[in-house]
Amino acid sequence: MLSRTKFLLPVLAGTLLLQACNKDEFHTTADGLVYKVYELEDGEYKNKGEVAPEDTTGAKIGEIVTLQMLYKNSEDSVLFDSRTQNQPIMIPVMEPTFKGSLEQALMMLSPGDSGVFKVNADSLFAKTFGQPLPPFIKPGSQLTFFLKAEKVQSREQAMADQQKMFEEQMKEAQARAEKQIKIDDEKIQQYIKENNLQNVQKTEGGVYYAVTKPGSGPEADAGDQVSVHYTLTHLDGKELESSRNNPMTKNEPFQFTLGQGQVIRGWDEAIAELKEGSQATLLVPSPLAYGDQDRGPDMPANSILRFDVELVNVEKQ
Repeated sequence: MLSRTKFLLPVLAGTLLLQACNKDEFHTTADGLVYKVYELEDGEYKNKGEVAPEDTTGAKIGEIVTLQMLYKNSEDSVLFDSRTQNQPIMIPVMEPTFKGSLEQALMMLSPGDSGVFKVNADSLFAKTFGQPLPPFIKPGSQLTFFLKAEKVQSREQAMADQQKMFEEQMKEAQARAEKQIKIDDEKIQQYIKENNLQNVQKTEGGVYYAVTKPGSGPEADAGDQVSVHYTLTHLDGKELESSRNNPMTKNEPFQFTLGQGQVIRGWDEAIAELKEGSQATLLVPSPLAYGDQDRGPDMPANSILRFDVELVNVEKQ
């Protein structure tokens, strides 16, 4: 997370700079965009003052701005903060959709600049987003955007950067997963011991499974259509969901194509070890389930999952 001094002094400081002295006052363009733009000089952000209409040093139409963005409604509630995603966002600079638009704000920023912009909420949603105004934004109010431009690039440069960023994120995610699966493995082994699970085996990827009732049908291969009944619980025994108690699916087994990434990796690995008609307990380490994604109070990050499954049907392809 960026510090306040790196991002923009007023971002999390409420109205600290919004009510500052005259040297830090807001300006308004001829089109009605209210703004303050800061540039970095000698390690400090300084208000650039009024930006002349003929100033062309900012981003241009067709370019891509990589930036951190936070915006609030008129009641000072934060509606979005890109820093919670641990990465900046990329926005293409397009023709302004209305006078005083967010596109005009982007065109006032050069790499390294920060800015505070007030944009009419009604126009933004109607003309830029093409959506009705949400109930938590008052009609006739302004949204305040806090922006910090990191890069201004051509589309080709931005796409290359995005690919590089994606590859780096994949490497980081893989490193985290390799570390976490060792932690989970110890917890699963302890769980097996404490619950006296018998005949437990382990897939190559790290899923522990115990067949509680052998089946006599065929094993499923990648590409086969399978039907599976399941009950999902945490290791503490808390049940999260069950295919046998799901009115939305009429309590029917869950169907998917094995080995095609349609389910968590732990299922693709473990179901392939079972014969049709088998019942089994699967203990799935978090990197083979939902990893470090936080899916709410019932599915926090790095959740180890237990599935009690029955491979009801294997339709060979």
